[in-house]
Amino acid sequence: MGGAPDPAARAAALRAEITRHDHAYYVLDAPTVPDAEYDRLFRELQALEAAHPELCVPDSPTRRVGGRPLAQFAPVRHRVPMLSIRTETDTEATGAYAFDARVRRELGLDDADPPVEYAAELKFDGLAINLRYEHGVLVQAATRGDGETGEDVTQNVRTVRAIPLRLNGGAPAVLEVRGEVYMRRDDFEQLNARQLAAGEKIFVNPRNAAAGSIRQLDPGIAARRPLTFFAYGLGETMGWPLPASHADVLDALQAFGLPVCEHRSVLQGAAALAEFHARIGALRDSLPFDIDGVVYKVNSLALQQRLGFVTREPRWAVAHKYPAQEAVTLLRDIEVQVGRTGALTPVARLEPVFVGGVTVTNATLHNQDEIDRKDVRIGDWVIVRRAGDVIPEVVAPVVERRSGELPRFDLLARYPACPVCGSHVVRGEDEAVARCTGGLFCPAQRKQALLHFAGRRAMDIDGLGEKLVDQLVDAAIVKTPVDIYRLGILGLANLERMGDKSAQNLLAAIDRSRHTTLARFVFALGIRNVGEATARDLARHFGSLDALLAADEAALQQVPDVGPIVARSIVEFLGEPHNREVIEQLRAAGVHWEEAEPAAIASGRLVGKTLVLTGTLPTLTRDQAKAMVEAQGGKVAGSVSRKTDYVVAGSEAGSKLLKAEELGVTILDEQGLMALLEGRI
Repeated sequence: MGGAPDPAARAAALRAEITRHDHAYYVLDAPTVPDAEYDRLFRELQALEAAHPELCVPDSPTRRVGGRPLAQFAPVRHRVPMLSIRTETDTEATGAYAFDARVRRELGLDDADPPVEYAAELKFDGLAINLRYEHGVLVQAATRGDGETGEDVTQNVRTVRAIPLRLNGGAPAVLEVRGEVYMRRDDFEQLNARQLAAGEKIFVNPRNAAAGSIRQLDPGIAARRPLTFFAYGLGETMGWPLPASHADVLDALQAFGLPVCEHRSVLQGAAALAEFHARIGALRDSLPFDIDGVVYKVNSLALQQRLGFVTREPRWAVAHKYPAQEAVTLLRDIEVQVGRTGALTPVARLEPVFVGGVTVTNATLHNQDEIDRKDVRIGDWVIVRRAGDVIPEVVAPVVERRSGELPRFDLLARYPACPVCGSHVVRGEDEAVARCTGGLFCPAQRKQALLHFAGRRAMDIDGLGEKLVDQLVDAAIVKTPVDIYRLGILGLANLERMGDKSAQNLLAAIDRSRHTTLARFVFALGIRNVGEATARDLARHFGSLDALLAADEAALQQVPDVGPIVARSIVEFLGEPHNREVIEQLRAAGVHWEEAEPAAIASGRLVGKTLVLTGTLPTLTRDQAKAMVEAQGGKVAGSVSRKTDYVVAGSEAGSKLLKAEELGVTILDEQGLMALLEGRI
């Protein structure tokens, strides 16, 4: 029989296994075990080290969770200065040719000599860090500082799981690794969302977030920040024969277990450098992290030594930048654009500024909440960002440059009426967006309103699709749904790709749609928060359109599953004279239905239950989930109220999920929904 397991041996085995899993997950992006198994191993190691303190070692994975807060950072003098690289301000291909020409001139090469070999890599937009490994164990991490002296941020860097605490293989006595701590864009967005929810400050960009995280005096905060790392060079080394080239150095660092970016190449001559710059430029916006350029280095370390330095910058390297994606300019005014769904989007009118390769005069401010969160005011100097083809946005004000107490912007006060059609503008209590209420009349919403009106589950006008609606609206033939019923064969036949036969078929479909149901008609109106199920409930409850038109909020809330939000949406829509006029014109055009609709006899496991769907489910579309609920006698509502029984939440669930949590409504995921449908809960 074997004795009890040796704690030291078990701890060593656990450390090795957890380190392998960390490398696979954080460096290779290829997880090897489920999260639950990783957590089990981690807890076992924590328990072993707690029971046997003598087993604690500096490179244990348990050291990543953060230590005690510091009073201040200790200074660290770099044994090999962390010098900056010269920046090539020419963002065109000629910048690469200029660097190659300088190198060749310094090396005394002429046109007959072969091309110089370069290593090309990315210029990361993060925080430069020096990692010092002694006999393979991470003993110190320091910021660049002024190049001569940085700050000791070892406790915080230990929390970055992409950075190995112990190197693989036969590590030298001393190996200092230079690299960049950064934050992925998706992690940055999630961090800001968490900061906002907690009422804490948000970060302007991933670089600021990474730098702010590493320079936290409390390592516990850094441990909760999603940081990662790329290695790109060396500091001091002892007991290690240097490779012959920079590319070999990067390969060696990767073999030691350090993350090195895959986007690197060994290239011959200026033309290849220019091609690399262009190729990475095309990839730039699809990369998961920010870069602001590429870096060229003479590949041979011997040639690097021969070229040396000038004014503390290496002659053998250059950063070849791209057009800046952020710039500072003056916010002259805030106006709004009305979208296809009636949403009013605030737009910043800017002093023209060159950013992201183009001159920008307008930028989006998203909505009132974003303006409030960022505290952007007319007259501010603001940071504007434009990445690739993305619409320029105002990132933040430069508060230090604010002159005096500028007034805050209030969208509803500035635009109580739609600037396009004059209808009332409203904003729901749980909504970030303000909207025009003139859905049937507003020119900005015209195409969307017509497509919805003609949809299969609304008036069901077969053949009236997006391309035809575009033609009819662009030619000013159709302005409101009433105009659909005034179309003639001659006007239709003259449209592109619309012959006599197609025109006749469409007119027949339009004529058939005149006889519908009250539920379909109510749904076709496109009232905010009124879906098919709510439209059916309204039709059953009121029995006639006139009764619905006369209902106030209190009367509407007597309808099953109609809460204050839906009732307010209906009252606001029907209270707009433009919409009332279109409805009456539709009735005058012959659209009709049986006034009293018998209620369907429902059966199934969900009879009497109301569900709300929000977010994206893993395998089911919204329509599929809705159909399954209704097949079991349940109802799917558009908003959460105290009458809601369940909220089914997928990824990127928004305000409906928050409302459900606030009201204590039961929340299900897709698996929970399936269990509910099958009677297992």
